[in-house]
Amino acid sequence: VEIVESGGGWVQPGRSLTLACAGSGFTFSRYDMRWYRQAPGKERELVAIITETYRTNYSESLEGRFTISRDNADNMVYLQMNSLKFEDTAVYYCNALCTFGSNNGIDYWGQGTQVTVSS
Repeated sequence: VEIVESGGGWVQPGRSLTLACAGSGFTFSRYDMRWYRQAPGKERELVAIITETYRTNYSESLEGRFTISRDNADNMVYLQMNSLKFEDTAVYYCNALCTFGSNNGIDYWGQGTQVTVSS
């Protein structure tokens, strides 16, 4: 199993950035995919979820600025981040959660990608 995030970097406040996550080694389409983030000195928090049936859910703190999507044909999940703020600075992690069968509850993590919002 491999999960690899990409797309992080430095961005000015108010701008946009899209993160990508590639999954392999598991039945991608059957997994709920999630983005988490961890800011310096803070606990890791759930940012967005997209289920295998394409239902989405977001942290209320985002105020509608982020959009999660998935492309099962390419085993990819994306996080479109708009109107970025200083407080969005964090390491962003992709997570795959199995919700079926004997592996129900097992999840896999990527290594994370750094997003820095700074002027």
